Amino acid sequence: MFARRIVVVGTGYVGLTTGACLASLGHRVVCSDVDAAKVARLSRGEVGILEPGLGELVAEGIAAGRLEFVLGSAGAVADAEVVFLCVPTPMGSGGGADLAAVESVVAEVATELPAGCVLVCKSTVPVGTSARVAELVGRPDVAVVSNPEFLREGSAVHDFLNPDRIVVGSASQDAAERVAALYARLGAPTVLTDAPSAEMVKYAANCFLATKLSYVNAVAELCERLGANISDVTEGMGYDRRIGQSFLQPGPGWGGSCLPKDTAALLQVAQSVGFDFELLGAAIDSNARQREQMVAKVADACGVGVAGSLDGVRLGLLGLTFKAGTDDLRDSPALAVAELLAARGAELVACDPGLRGDEAPLRDVVTLVDDPYEAAKGSAGLVVLTEWQQFRALDWPRVAGLLAGPVVVDTRNHLDPDVLRRAGISWRGVGRLPVG
Repeated sequence: MFARRIVVVGTGYVGLTTGACLASLGHRVVCSDVDAAKVARLSRGEVGILEPGLGELVAEGIAAGRLEFVLGSAGAVADAEVVFLCVPTPMGSGGGADLAAVESVVAEVATELPAGCVLVCKSTVPVGTSARVAELVGRPDVAVVSNPEFLREGSAVHDFLNPDRIVVGSASQDAAERVAALYARLGAPTVLTDAPSAEMVKYAANCFLATKLSYVNAVAELCERLGANISDVTEGMGYDRRIGQSFLQPGPGWGGSCLPKDTAALLQVAQSVGFDFELLGAAIDSNARQREQMVAKVADACGVGVAGSLDGVRLGLLGLTFKAGTDDLRDSPALAVAELLAARGAELVACDPGLRGDEAPLRDVVTLVDDPYEAAKGSAGLVVLTEWQQFRALDWPRVAGLLAGPVVVDTRNHLDPDVLRRAGISWRGVGRLPVG
């Protein structure tokens, strides 16, 4: 049975994907936001987020009359059956999640929610937040449910419509089942539990993935020192069903809008209850060190030594977003490496297919160009920082002719070393022996 009306508060990655996908499942969805200009653009079907399939779903939902966008949440929730909170929970002081936006929205809608409405915390929030929201609402006729999202940027629509699992937690079995029923058409395994456990699932999963990435980056460094090949090592590991193939790709470190925030938040929560989460702290520290390692690798490839000065050295950067398929620079390891290179004195020219124009976070770090060959021209080397497929298809003999120094530092092991070798370019990867 479909809900009569769903309201999604917030139209960022999570909110807009949630609203558009729920509408595609046949629900009537209203998405609210505090940004009037954004609401106007979305009402015209103009999606400002680089996310495959999202623009099409929004347009289809609007055309079918199942999806609309409004300014403000108080009026929108008046006849809602289910309200999803999808507002930002950025990292606050001390590493904990800042719940100001959540609490603000709850205060705004608490008295407007109809009796029997279910209020769903979709934003990533610390354990105990659903109980706090219930206190703020202060109404026994409104149930609060935790329903964490597990969306990856660049594949958010696919992840929503093809989930590994649906997790729903609440003190009210009826409310939990009503929320779970919204996803019935997806046929995914469903975990019904209490709210604290549902909230913990999201943090436990993301922090495990971050730790897995830090581990494989450490193994990659050990492979370099021992002459082993990380690609072969991870292939051999991945066939073990207890380990799996995912999140075994070494790189410049993990980042994005979730893992840094969630690891810091869980570490802070652990500290607040007197638990020394040493393993998670080590994963965070290892990630910071990985970015420094990439800078040392670049400096060494340019012939100045791992600790040498890069003053006046021009470098071309391929990729700045935190992953391919997005335009997101939040906590991007690529951008972090660029900032460290700039701090060493390097002159940086970067190309990223997801970025156009004068991006504010880049102004004092790099010169952004649209053409990867322009980034290569006159550079002492190229540094691959984001795994865009377009970079694999470059005319590498042409690149070789443009480079002042024929070397590529591939921090993602994204390129084919033999293709570069045949083009006369030396390849330096992560966890593998140099080629050329």
